Amino acid sequence: MTGRAEHETRTPGRLDSLLTGITTEAISAAGGFAGGVYLRSSTPGLLRLAVLSGLPGPLFRPWWRLHVDRRFPVADAYRLGVQVVLPDATETMRRYPQFAAGLPFQFGSLYVPVTGKSTTYGVLTLLRPSVSDTTEVLPDRDRMAQLAEDLGEALWTLEEDGGPDVAWDGEPLCVRPPVARPPAGRIGRFTWDPASDVVTADNRLHALLGVAPGRSTDTPQALADAVGPADAHQILTALRETAAGRPPPLPLPVHAADGSLRLLELWNLDDTAVPPATRAVRGLVLDPDIGSAADGAADLLPEGVFCLDRLGLIVYANERAARLLDRPRAQLLGRPFGEGVPWLDRPAYEDHLREALLSSEPVHFHVVRPLPPAENVSPELPGGDWLALSVYPGSDLLTCTVVPSNRMAEPAPDLTPPPEGPLCEGHRAAGAPQTAGPAAEVTSMAPLYRPIVLAIALTEAVTARQVSAVVMQELLPAFGGRRLAIYLLQERHLYLAWETGFPQGFLAPFEGVSLDARLPGVETLTGGRPLFFESMSQLAAAYPGIALDATEGSRAFLPLIASGRPVGSCILGFDRPRSFSTEERTVLTALAGLIAHAMEKAQRYDTEAALARGLQQALLPRRLSAHPRVETVGRYLPGTQGMEVGGDWYDVVESGDGLALVIGDVQGHGVQAAATMGQLRSAVRAFALGDRPPDEVMSGTNHLLIDLDPGLFASCCYIRLDPLTGVARVARAGHPPPIIRYPDGRTHVLDIPGGVVLGVDPHAHYPVTELQLEPGAILALYTDGLVERPGVDIDEGITALRVALARAGSPAGRPGGRSLAGVADRLTATARHVADRPDDIALLLATRRSEPQR
Repeated sequence: MTGRAEHETRTPGRLDSLLTGITTEAISAAGGFAGGVYLRSSTPGLLRLAVLSGLPGPLFRPWWRLHVDRRFPVADAYRLGVQVVLPDATETMRRYPQFAAGLPFQFGSLYVPVTGKSTTYGVLTLLRPSVSDTTEVLPDRDRMAQLAEDLGEALWTLEEDGGPDVAWDGEPLCVRPPVARPPAGRIGRFTWDPASDVVTADNRLHALLGVAPGRSTDTPQALADAVGPADAHQILTALRETAAGRPPPLPLPVHAADGSLRLLELWNLDDTAVPPATRAVRGLVLDPDIGSAADGAADLLPEGVFCLDRLGLIVYANERAARLLDRPRAQLLGRPFGEGVPWLDRPAYEDHLREALLSSEPVHFHVVRPLPPAENVSPELPGGDWLALSVYPGSDLLTCTVVPSNRMAEPAPDLTPPPEGPLCEGHRAAGAPQTAGPAAEVTSMAPLYRPIVLAIALTEAVTARQVSAVVMQELLPAFGGRRLAIYLLQERHLYLAWETGFPQGFLAPFEGVSLDARLPGVETLTGGRPLFFESMSQLAAAYPGIALDATEGSRAFLPLIASGRPVGSCILGFDRPRSFSTEERTVLTALAGLIAHAMEKAQRYDTEAALARGLQQALLPRRLSAHPRVETVGRYLPGTQGMEVGGDWYDVVESGDGLALVIGDVQGHGVQAAATMGQLRSAVRAFALGDRPPDEVMSGTNHLLIDLDPGLFASCCYIRLDPLTGVARVARAGHPPPIIRYPDGRTHVLDIPGGVVLGVDPHAHYPVTELQLEPGAILALYTDGLVERPGVDIDEGITALRVALARAGSPAGRPGGRSLAGVADRLTATARHVADRPDDIALLLATRRSEPQR
């Protein structure tokens, strides 16, 4: 661990400072413009964004929480323990279409798991400019990996030092990124109460002035001396004049002790109940170094100009911008963009700002400015209410220009006029005349984000469980729901397929209800129309006597109908009463159709998959040949990411006075792979029953596969075991090496030479290795599905299996031992609980008994 990380774990608030320090260092070291850290939470399977640097937190709220099983880069990095490198938007769309649908902008990103010892705490993320060549990102990835390693060790140390388990359950810390130049354009605020003659300043002003909070600025004189000592008298006069209702022209230029320019803005609280000269005065101090950059932009685009920092705060605005945005400059500077210009704080404009923050190209769009009262309409806006905004990204700041759209003689560079069409609000503002300029704004993707992501995710879900999980993860957050129940129709009855959020046992009385029942979940399906209840009292009035849970929220009942056929019903629950707009009702109804089609497809999949699995199981041995001195146990887990059958198999065959232990894996999946597996299994059994030597068994099976010419190859491991002496003779054809666990608990991966896979070379040679299997030792044969993980070397997986076998315990009969079946279950437990297994898994264990079984 670096000295920096070690120091951080011993300081107050060390988790916060550690996370923010690593994030900003990653941005600087790896050439990014934003970054963050996701950490595990106290909710199993849920990651939360703990730190976000370089982006406004509220603007990225949809990505604050993330389930680990979603197809997102952060989730993959955490769940699989791999680094994810996305150099540009094309690669992002190819690999993570759901993620790209929400942020369809030109940027690259890196994701590195944060691991300490054997614990994965979260993921370090970095957003950076896109590049066309992945190799350009590799040095940045290596620097990120080192920082993630430092962070993982520091978090592990934090827990080891007696701290609580590292988890994050709150909102993210939003911090400023490292700037490309010395800090400029800083803003601080203060309030002066003339009655008490006390000045209260915020922390930003203390930082700007370089004084400690609560000191040196608590009186007007102290404030004036700290802000502009050479102009202290002018500052005091301006304060008194403002309190009396006569503020000076703004801004008031003053000079700091070093001669640098500062701008002072003052205004008083217009409270007529307070006598003049005693009204509170508010002010801000602006370090206008940013003004030079902004003035330069204004020279090029001599209209309204304002600047935002990377956290979305307005740090500069000229008078022209203030007039066009219809906000006093004093209410713009130092405020978040959505607060300074509240009529722009709408989903329709969020995507444009996100795009400017994430990409390097200018963003141009049109907005509709609310009409003021008729007597206040500005003659400068003869077209009424249309403005053209352009946002120019920068390393530290976003420079924005604003002009009346009907005064644009020609488009700004790279500006494509928005297409004609309806406003995102659904209609033109009353009285707004048609103009020769652009007459419609670009519709934001923000309102469509969740439906788009839900639609993409549903195309990837193949089982009813996966469809239900997608609805829970995407539909509920989109509408603020807390409860979900999905019922599927079977023989005119509705059965619960998925539920979350409802009190335990509450839904039990509704299980298996017939289509004759008068319940909203039934009638939404039989009537074919959604039902919306804005409160529980409204629901109770419509259905007297219906059981209600303890909440006072609202409910939406959606029919699941696909191709005119009823599939089931979906129930959404909300904790608080709420109304459903026409747009929301339309979107929910459309989404219900998507869910219904996905469920219909999933039901067909489940039926066909059951048939496929039945075929697959029929090809595996019903029982294993036994011997009084040998115990064997086999386990088989089919892959779950596709419906096609696989080609893994195992077998135990009587071979003379001994036993043959066999395991194999035919390349690929599908009926052909399964048929080839059945043929190879039969061939190996025939050779084994004839007690042929292991090398002849491998050679004979190899020639058979070449003669069959199915276009497939197979790996195999064949062991001929003498139960009395424990001598085992092994031949291997491109298969993972066996693992042995000795009676004393030691484990070893057997270094057995082998030949190439079966079905490739008719002249292949398969050497035989002899080893000794002591009584009580366990021999483990397995297929690669048990030890392979995406992005991880297979040797690491084999090592993990060896460690797991060492911990699994001895077979029954030894002190503290575990049955051989228990050992097999323990070795496959993790894989058994993985929702999406990309490959089949086969495992065969064998052990010798010291005494024959009676």
